[in-house]
Amino acid sequence: MKMPHMLLLLGAALLWAGHARAGAVPDAKNAYEQGRQAAATNYKNAVAQCGSIAGNPHDLCVAEAKAAQVQAEEEARAAYENTLKAYTRARMRIAAANYDRDKTRCAGLTGNDKDVCMEQAKATRIAAEADAKADKKTIEARSEAREDKQKAAYHVALEKCDAFAGAAKDQCVAQAKAAYTAPR
Repeated sequence: MKMPHMLLLLGAALLWAGHARAGAVPDAKNAYEQGRQAAATNYKNAVAQCGSIAGNPHDLCVAEAKAAQVQAEEEARAAYENTLKAYTRARMRIAAANYDRDKTRCAGLTGNDKDVCMEQAKATRIAAEADAKADKKTIEARSEAREDKQKAAYHVALEKCDAFAGAAKDQCVAQAKAAYTAPR
């Protein structure tokens, strides 16, 4: 797995686990807009540098610029939305952009080399999408397991409170609620 994808996955895992919501922070929107503008500017500059090249190398240069733009925009959007769904969607769109770039690279080849290149491009896209889906399911499963454990521990604490009566029981129940139903 490439380093940017690992960083994206790590970021998704950490942010999902923390249940933080950056969308509510005004600075997050500014960072998102700046990220989009930087991606657009970088794309325009890269395409301008491709102008002196002709044929398939030109097409490949433009496709690489487009893939870089999509990656920057999707990472900025995922960071802004800060949800597991957004991170997964970003990884899927990045995989599609990289696939388009790889198809352009393969267009410059002929015969069996082209066929092998296309199959490799498809395999790379399928692998990236499968990893994104699997990572999403893993994070969801861990979150669900954490919630189930929390709920079970809460029920144990309530059961322990049944040994008390009156104010002591009320205090025990209040402590259990505070310990196991705190905002996550």
